[in-house]
Amino acid sequence: MSETSREDILLNYLDQLPFEPYPVQEEALMRYFERDEPGGGVLACAPTGTGKTVIGEAALYEALVTGSTAYYTTPLIALTEQKFTELQDAAERWGFSRDQIGLVTGNRSVNSKANVLVVVAEILLNRLLHPEAFDFTGVSAVVMDEFHSFAEPERGIVWELSLSLLPEHVRLMLLSATVGNASLFLSWLRQQHGRDLTLVQGNERRVPLEYHWIGEELLPDQLAEMVRGDEDSRKTPALVFCFDRAKCWATADLLRGRDMLVEGQQATLAEKIDALASDGFFDHGAGPKLKRILLRGVGVHHAGLLPKYRRLVEELFQEKLLSFCVCTETLAAGMNLPARSVVLTELLKGPKGKKKLIAASNAHQMFGRAGRPQFDTQGHVFAIAHEDDVKIHRHKLKIEQIPEDTKDPKLMTARKKLVKKTPKRREGVQYWSEPQFESLQTAEPGKLVSKGHLPWRLLAFLLDNDSDVSLLRDAASKRLMPEPDIAAAQRHLTKQLVTLHEEGYVALDPAPPSKAKPGDAGDDAQEQPKDDEPAAVAEDNPLAGLTLGGGLNLGGAPTGKPKPAPEKSPKKKKTSEDETETKETYAPLTATKTDKLDLLLKFRAVPPLYGVFLLDYLGQAEHHERLQIFESLLEMPGSVARSVRVPWPQDLPPGAMTLEAVDPALIQAGLFTQDDMYPPPPHEQDRPFGEPPRFPITLGEKLHLLFQHRVSNAGSFRITPVWVAGDLLDFGGDFNKYITGRELQTQEGMIFRHLLRLILLCNEFAAVTPLGVVESTWQQELKNLAESLTASCRAIDPQSTDQVLTTGA
Repeated sequence: MSETSREDILLNYLDQLPFEPYPVQEEALMRYFERDEPGGGVLACAPTGTGKTVIGEAALYEALVTGSTAYYTTPLIALTEQKFTELQDAAERWGFSRDQIGLVTGNRSVNSKANVLVVVAEILLNRLLHPEAFDFTGVSAVVMDEFHSFAEPERGIVWELSLSLLPEHVRLMLLSATVGNASLFLSWLRQQHGRDLTLVQGNERRVPLEYHWIGEELLPDQLAEMVRGDEDSRKTPALVFCFDRAKCWATADLLRGRDMLVEGQQATLAEKIDALASDGFFDHGAGPKLKRILLRGVGVHHAGLLPKYRRLVEELFQEKLLSFCVCTETLAAGMNLPARSVVLTELLKGPKGKKKLIAASNAHQMFGRAGRPQFDTQGHVFAIAHEDDVKIHRHKLKIEQIPEDTKDPKLMTARKKLVKKTPKRREGVQYWSEPQFESLQTAEPGKLVSKGHLPWRLLAFLLDNDSDVSLLRDAASKRLMPEPDIAAAQRHLTKQLVTLHEEGYVALDPAPPSKAKPGDAGDDAQEQPKDDEPAAVAEDNPLAGLTLGGGLNLGGAPTGKPKPAPEKSPKKKKTSEDETETKETYAPLTATKTDKLDLLLKFRAVPPLYGVFLLDYLGQAEHHERLQIFESLLEMPGSVARSVRVPWPQDLPPGAMTLEAVDPALIQAGLFTQDDMYPPPPHEQDRPFGEPPRFPITLGEKLHLLFQHRVSNAGSFRITPVWVAGDLLDFGGDFNKYITGRELQTQEGMIFRHLLRLILLCNEFAAVTPLGVVESTWQQELKNLAESLTASCRAIDPQSTDQVLTTGA
């Protein structure tokens, strides 16, 4: 261990910075190093673009100098991988070995015994829960990056539990975007977890922002204006944000015929594009269209593009060979592309007719991408008015050019004609305004609050480690939320424990009041959650809650909604106050795991309870049924899912499992009729004019509804019944032929991502064997499917395929 003082460590760290630190960086570093007492630390809150990473790296530098251990945590695998590479580069700059930086994500591990470990938040929690295997006595610091994720239901609770379990001597460095209740959060942290952190907040940017409302120029004209001038006066390079993938292409097409290149770009850009084209890089899918756009100095970047195309756009933009990158807002939260300006093409987001003003936190992330410290003295944020409003404004300017009190008959006539032809806003179209733009600039940032319930997998993990329910109760009572919500969380925890007991995962003591399970003869309908108990977010599953499913067809129309359970004869119920009190106050003391609990821990990308439920059916299923079930578990945006529907039964006949096990169970439960599940073809359906046709209930939807019916308080999650992999294999596994044949060129990136995630899902299910299947046979089937899909993906983008299958990101 080094005897170097903390003051000297800080000075040495500052000396190695290639620039003068921002005020917020300098203050955070001073506050972190000036306090020597164990367990202290800093909460650093600053806007996007103010270099919070520099603050966090200082704690890691100290660990390398002193020989202690430090953890750097992020909420996402992809971000963790990115930080791992950045910190290896930093270690070299500081004079240390790259091998002193390690990575642990759950999908892969590199240098796992290193001084500095870059991990996803779940890994840190896992180690804290197993002190017998992971010694924290030599850990000096934990850095939690993107800490505003604390307020996210799916991710925040992992950090919340980690904060409660960290040994007292470990210093904390919490790095967050600006939040609205930082002082309250630190007060809560001090009261509930005994940690006294110093708050450092900063609102100033090294490159200040200037905001521009553009109400008189259409988007193409505005972009053309921005590219004019010399290096100092033009407003490019710029990120042009759109809120859906189709809008990105449409915006890029608006610039057709316009040269958006500046002096010195064209020759180099053309040379790079031509070199790639000669190797067939742009031959398929969206390639030809992207090539034409790039040669005009414009890039397109969204999830519908193959990763190799997105990488190219990023590289060209970083090399200053593109004036514009038309992108979705996901880029603002991920890839850091340097830009002088950002352009918001609209301020509303959502489905047609139900659009809402974008969240202030999302807007601030996009704003923060403007202004490059190494190149710019001013960043610019432009918001473009709706084209209808621009046309109305321009028309009014024409009218104003003719004096209202003119005496010239010809001018009077001309003015009247112009007034009469004044365009108007259209009915059914939603518009945005300059005051809304101003409100986003001044909006209060989000708050750090506890959200969501314990995900099922995390609950199972905790119970696998300790059967004492009082520990869970204590953690729930300390959450950062209003008292009524804490009480609701306690009740919900009890319901979760009862569900685990009913399904045989744990044995509760005392046992819960007896209750017939849903579907049993003579039982009441399944209990529904109360209004004050929001449905649990679906596990730690990043796919949950993002897609269609569960009684909805991919066009959004009902496919035959679950029918209410048949009415039953009323039963006599005990209504004494004593029994009511017993039910309301039931709270088990211990939850002793059974052997079955291990099954829940096998699933990460699938809601665990549902994953185990599916094991009862996957063993009976035919190959195409299994593929339907797997594909229904994966995220797919509705705009893409509508193009890859599960075929009608006459084209993809149901298998024996569907007909002999699933369909009868649904009918017996009163959820569907035979006609619900298998309606006639659209042209034979008797329906009112304009009403969309009824679609068959897919196998994925059937199993989802059957699960919700049978398992009480399982929480809500969504499934997306699609038919991609099966269709691809019918094309001989040729990805390009499949994409062209199904006209999915502008969405091929989403299809590619779906296939890669399906490969990972096969690996996940290979760890468990369904009933009625020989383990080796099951694993071989999944291996064959994974290998076929891997070959299809590698043929078009081998780098991305290998990266995702290696890292899971």
